Amino acid sequence: MNGELILVIGGARSGKSAFAEQLAASRASTVLYVATATASDAEMAARIAAHRARRPAAWRTLEAPLAPARALREQPALPPVVLLDCLGLLVANVLLAEGDAGDPAAHLAAVVDELIALVRERALTLIVVTAEVGWGLVPMTALGRRFRDLLGDLNQRLAREASQVYLVVAGLALELQQLARPWDRPS
Repeated sequence: MNGELILVIGGARSGKSAFAEQLAASRASTVLYVATATASDAEMAARIAAHRARRPAAWRTLEAPLAPARALREQPALPPVVLLDCLGLLVANVLLAEGDAGDPAAHLAAVVDELIALVRERALTLIVVTAEVGWGLVPMTALGRRFRDLLGDLNQRLAREASQVYLVVAGLALELQQLARPWDRPS
């Protein structure tokens, strides 16, 4: 891989985005922030504004709620560090856009393949923020279970490809690759 893939995973309000931003800032002064969130209501708009206010002014933001790798390839030049926040919202966006008629699993697999290919082709660091969905209750709806399963599978795929995987809990980050015990994982 020419570049480096780093995965930052954690639960809701764990501090994963703030940690990923700090990690990105420690690697480069110029960062491209790829946002997957959409301001669907006033509360979400306020969350997006709070995230923007926390980032350095020199960072650019690229909104790419459905196809981040394609949006990145369309950029005339990429900085050394790209921060994608967050994979969970991307999964939700694709699920809602595809509906019952589409194939969100294939779409999302292609999105992750494209992101990994981009890192392999270019000398950039891609930091991906994602939600850990395996510690919660089994969702009561089919859509909720589908979201959990799709995001869990994508998280595992990215973790296998990543050079570093950070688990953030209560604002504390653990580097999992250093702690992980090798085992034959299912593909």
